[in-house]
Amino acid sequence: MSKPDLMPLAEEERADLLALLHDLTPAQWNARSLCTKWLVRDVAIHVVSYDELSKARTVATFLRGGLRTGKINDVALARYRDLDPEGIIELVARNLRPSGLPSGFRGGIALTDGTIHHQDIRRALGLPRAIPAHRLVPVLTFSLGAPTLPSKGNAKGLKFVATDVDWSAGDGPPVTGPGEALLMAAAGRVQALEDLSGDGLPTLLKRVRRP
Repeated sequence: MSKPDLMPLAEEERADLLALLHDLTPAQWNARSLCTKWLVRDVAIHVVSYDELSKARTVATFLRGGLRTGKINDVALARYRDLDPEGIIELVARNLRPSGLPSGFRGGIALTDGTIHHQDIRRALGLPRAIPAHRLVPVLTFSLGAPTLPSKGNAKGLKFVATDVDWSAGDGPPVTGPGEALLMAAAGRVQALEDLSGDGLPTLLKRVRRP
């Protein structure tokens, strides 16, 4: 069975992020996001920071980052550090269709990374949204197997059950709540835990809050 083409959904998600960026105030651009050490502007750049890298430059970025995810991301981000908000908007606009590394897994990387980071911005700024179900369901599924996310380990031995979309995964004590909160909590965002419930929540809480 062939894997679904997630590229159109990734484009939709990036378009939604772009619309949000157009509305941000100067203070919001420089506000803290849910990502440690990153401002909103940094998260917006990160979403597309690998798209314009050739295969050779992608490899060089990984090597310069010492093959450590956090350092690698910082290296990729550094190329765009001097952009002002207008420049960041232009960067995202010209990369609405994922390319390079984010296009991997038929757009799954871009869709999942983009959705989580979009929420990193929105949650930090108090700007909630309802993620369309046709995008949220594949993001939830893909996130639990994404190699660069902690989601698989955080969800191990638990049954995640979304209360707002037709989706569940895993076996064990249940963790229930909105799909977006399940996505964000599994990805390590402690702020999403308060939106969840169930017998498996204490286990998830310990995993997400561990150093």
